[in-house]
Amino acid sequence: MSQPIRFYYQGQLREVHHAAPTQTILQHLREDLHCTGTKEGCAEGDCGACTVVIGSLENGQLQMKAVNSCIQFTPTLDGKALFSVEDLQQADGALHPVQQALVECHGSQCGFCTPGFAMSLWGMYLKQEGQVPSRCQIDDALSGNLCRCTGYRPIIEAARRMVALPAVAFDRAALTAQLAALKRDAQAAYTVGAQTFYAPRTLDELTGLRAAHPGALLLAGSTDVGLWVTKQLRDLGDIIYLGHVDALKTVQEDGGMLTIGAGVTLDDAYRAICAHYPDQLKAMWQRFASLPIRNAGTLGGNVANGSPIGDSMPWLIALGSQVVLRGPAGERTLFLEDLYLGYQQKDLRPGEFVRAVQVPLPRADVAFRTYKLAKRFDQDISAVCAAFAFTFDGARLASARIAFGGMAATPKRAAHTEALVTGRLWDEATLIAAMAALADDYAPLSDMRASSSYRMQTAQNLLRRFWYETRLDAPLAASAVNAFAT
Repeated sequence: MSQPIRFYYQGQLREVHHAAPTQTILQHLREDLHCTGTKEGCAEGDCGACTVVIGSLENGQLQMKAVNSCIQFTPTLDGKALFSVEDLQQADGALHPVQQALVECHGSQCGFCTPGFAMSLWGMYLKQEGQVPSRCQIDDALSGNLCRCTGYRPIIEAARRMVALPAVAFDRAALTAQLAALKRDAQAAYTVGAQTFYAPRTLDELTGLRAAHPGALLLAGSTDVGLWVTKQLRDLGDIIYLGHVDALKTVQEDGGMLTIGAGVTLDDAYRAICAHYPDQLKAMWQRFASLPIRNAGTLGGNVANGSPIGDSMPWLIALGSQVVLRGPAGERTLFLEDLYLGYQQKDLRPGEFVRAVQVPLPRADVAFRTYKLAKRFDQDISAVCAAFAFTFDGARLASARIAFGGMAATPKRAAHTEALVTGRLWDEATLIAAMAALADDYAPLSDMRASSSYRMQTAQNLLRRFWYETRLDAPLAASAVNAFAT
């Protein structure tokens, strides 16, 4: 039996009965609710004109996160609260401090992108709680919003100005109570026509659904799948949504490993990992897509997708991370590199799905760095992503793990190069031999992001950079550095 989608919007409980399971939140706002402040710019999660804020209960805690409504499906709103630019105006007609600051600082220009900027700023306003944000915090909050009229200065000024205006409180307790009353105790199914959107609540429900519907699409953050609909016009068939399974949203530290559930968002996952690898991974956290994408996408989804240009996999593989797979027969664990058999081919048995990713915690004898090369600093896909984790026995290399993205059909280790350097002195002669050996491990393609020759040369140069930072006589070797290409 089909159950309606229930969510709060503009203080009212809304129910959706007949919208297609792949209708986007943006389409629902504009076409069904007739709230047209939210705009469509790109329909792929890049420009931010469609930014909204979603309120949800995550393991009992209220989370308010800015996301791209153009690639999020309407059924994912079940049990949540939706906030769009129409929510900012106060009951007496006064502007919210976010809106007033944009007016005072002349931050709107043509105005098309302004609702998205306003919602990203409101998301930050809720976090700041009256504290003036730093330039880094502002840049991060606005990383997913593009404006074609300006150099962003007035908008950045508005971000500082908004917290100096008389504050407007947000009733978190009331929203928490409303969402708690909406929470379902068991899995739900929403059916329109021949398509069903399944929403399990527990791991057992998810395992059973996956076994019963092996051809159904598993949906996590929709940051990739959403484009299959908006850009490729694909029929996704039945969908199993992972966003309500709280057991997939846990982060645990045990036995020298950090276990991150497959449903933990990218932003929360990187926050947990950067607590242990702040110097090596903080810039990757900042440069991984935009904040709205990180608020929606999950580390487990990134791993399960297995894109050859995904930025998480190289450093996860270099560290020796493992993936926990769950299926009808129970659970098994693989080293992450063993999950990928070929382009879009994975070692997944019938009914299996990614339950968690296990990341080794830092060890004193491991020198670890990761580097990203892209045409833009923010919100750009890598041409090459490199990661190195070497252990030393005195001046010699006891072991080496080298992984690259963008160099092969899958995220891939440089097995030949690793074997060549192991046991040798970490000197320039070893480095030069290793740089040459990379050509035996990879035959990169040419595409719109980079040519094959550029990829190979920069991969070799990144290995040299790692050598400069870790050779025993290097001034950088004694201290952690922010090892990131800009």
